[in-house]
Amino acid sequence: MYKIQTLNNISVKGLEKFPRDKYEVASELQAPDAYMLRSMKLHDVEIPDSVLAIGRAGAGVNNIPVDKMTAQGVPVFNAPGANANAVKELVLTGMLLGCRNICQAWEAAKNLEGTDESIGKEVEQIKKNFVGFELPGRTLGVIGLGAIGTSVANTAHDLGMNVVGYDPAITVERAWQLSSAIEASNTVDELLAKSDFVTVHVPLNEGTKDLINASRLSTMNDKAIILNFSRNGIVNDKDVVAALDSGKLYAYICDFPSNLLKNHPRVITLPHLGASTAEAEENCAVMIADQLKDFLENGNIRNSVNFPAVKMPRVTGYRMAISNSNVPNMVGQISSILAETGHNILDLLNKSRGDVAYTLLDVDTEITDDVVNQIKSIDGVLSVRTL
Repeated sequence: MYKIQTLNNISVKGLEKFPRDKYEVASELQAPDAYMLRSMKLHDVEIPDSVLAIGRAGAGVNNIPVDKMTAQGVPVFNAPGANANAVKELVLTGMLLGCRNICQAWEAAKNLEGTDESIGKEVEQIKKNFVGFELPGRTLGVIGLGAIGTSVANTAHDLGMNVVGYDPAITVERAWQLSSAIEASNTVDELLAKSDFVTVHVPLNEGTKDLINASRLSTMNDKAIILNFSRNGIVNDKDVVAALDSGKLYAYICDFPSNLLKNHPRVITLPHLGASTAEAEENCAVMIADQLKDFLENGNIRNSVNFPAVKMPRVTGYRMAISNSNVPNMVGQISSILAETGHNILDLLNKSRGDVAYTLLDVDTEITDDVVNQIKSIDGVLSVRTL
């Protein structure tokens, strides 16, 4: 029986994917086979050797020590696209809140005092303070054209906006989904120079930290609006506030409140609501559950952030899954051991990603612990298991 330990509240629809006759699912378990989590930080957690996989019910994996898991032969799964609609809707909401001064106007309306007649008169006096502008004809720059960025770009175009996108690593799948009307930008700087709105949809790493900074803000159109519903740290908050105070920027809308931002009159901060819909949480949980189940039972890998995608149909009941360093002659050494121990390989699939490689193979006879231990002893092998 497989053991799935949940480290955060996970949607019941996802947990129902694990048949109770084959899986034990609980928040506290001894020697779990897999973790399933949302936002819990694992960097300072002692992860037991029994853990074969980690599933993050969301897109970002900054809360997981991915490099450490890779070195131990543990794939980390995420759920790209499962929360795309939820985040897209919030980005569009943020654009409208910003350009129509909704939050500032709402606050002013709440503070009106007097009779209904006097309030009505004051409304007519103060509404000029909140004159905004409309979306059609404005240019939206989208940095990162994954599932969320592509959805945002297409919807903004449907609303009559000009859209410029930047993503040097865009996948073929996303490129097919992207409207042909979206203009491609060669650099972030080129995109910023054209944009009235900018939204970021990239992970936080060394290459994206402070991606939007004082230098780049200075090249943007005056009165532009920045939106960050991706990760805190991609936009330099101090530089944005300085640009707001100087009048260079019109507004900043983000999902990451701080003492610097939360009371600024031209900033709207939300409490990390990007994927906080019942639908998104269900979609993420179901996707992760399906991926963990297929990996544990069949060794297949889909939507891993650190391992290659591998899917091989079952042709026999004797399957082995092997993770190893991506170095020459690993498959040769594995094949030699199987041949020497009387196993005939019926099917084999080997894929690599960066410094790690992964092999699925089916053989005609049962794989003994002795064979497993021989393969484990090969220099560079990270993990071996039979299925």
